[in-house]
Amino acid sequence: MQVPSSALRGVAILGIVLHNYLHWLSFTVRENEYTFNYHNVKRLLVELSNPSLDLAAHLISFLGHYGVPVFVMLSAYGLVMKYEKGGAPCGVRSFLWRHYKKLFLMMAVGYTAFVLIDYMTPAPRHYLLENVIGQLFMVSNLYAEPNHAIWPGPYWYFGLMVQLYVIYRLVLYRGPGSLSGLFPRLATPLAIGIGVVTLLVQYMFDPMSDSLNWYRYNVFGSLPVFTAALLWARHAKEAEHPRLYHATVCVVAMALVLIGSLTFWSWVFVPFAVCVATYSFVKALPAVLLQGLTWLGSISAAMFVCHPITRKVLIPISHRGEVYAGVLLYIVATIFLAMLFRRLIAGVEQKR
Repeated sequence: MQVPSSALRGVAILGIVLHNYLHWLSFTVRENEYTFNYHNVKRLLVELSNPSLDLAAHLISFLGHYGVPVFVMLSAYGLVMKYEKGGAPCGVRSFLWRHYKKLFLMMAVGYTAFVLIDYMTPAPRHYLLENVIGQLFMVSNLYAEPNHAIWPGPYWYFGLMVQLYVIYRLVLYRGPGSLSGLFPRLATPLAIGIGVVTLLVQYMFDPMSDSLNWYRYNVFGSLPVFTAALLWARHAKEAEHPRLYHATVCVVAMALVLIGSLTFWSWVFVPFAVCVATYSFVKALPAVLLQGLTWLGSISAAMFVCHPITRKVLIPISHRGEVYAGVLLYIVATIFLAMLFRRLIAGVEQKR
């Protein structure tokens, strides 16, 4: 099945970048990302029942963080296509070290630039040694209160990816040196079991608890989507459908996203609906729009790394009243800075 990976990354990064700006504005509806706060749901329902010109800002603030499970889905799909179907070398040590170095390089370049800008602009962060060490080694997710240790906040994703790569290579990879490779007949049941168990365990926590917050900051919160995408990549049959079909699926899936976001019990399943909606949305697009998203996806890693920098510098524009002027300048600045960061990171990689 042909997956428009770059275009999907383009949609995902737009959601993440806009969410990470808009949810810092006091008037927008806050998200339920790591825990479930019913107050946020009530606020969303109020905005939906009395729509204003700010409705798009509320929806992106509330839902934009779901770009993360789309990236998780694409990571699982890409790993299967490269290492299981593509036959790329996948020794344990070389695999883990290669992916760790790649993540570290992206994170370190962005983190260094962010800290410099943070202390050149008002209200800098108070950096603790243990938090800096945790971020540099990408283990802050494991701290008791990761949301207080990780700064800038979006960089929690680097620790998540390190954990997913470890689980994939040691447990889920269908090849030598992994649990699934040792027992190939159990590879599919094992992936299903991990996905189902990590999904259902969330119901053991209070919706607003620190325990659920920690659980979802780490690999356990993303394994349901990761294992589902892994199985999809391994077993899905090729099928082509008209754009109208995909548009219909997208509308239905987005309705499920909104409905599912209303209760804790259904909220746990929302990332699956988000992935389906995003995939169908991209498949329904005409070629001219697809090209734009594909290009955006090609710089998505750099956008992710640098958008906390542009947010820190430009969000005062929105705080002072020019909300959407600030948003527009933020997006434009993030895209152009990402183009520079991509060249910088590529140059550093070539010199290694």
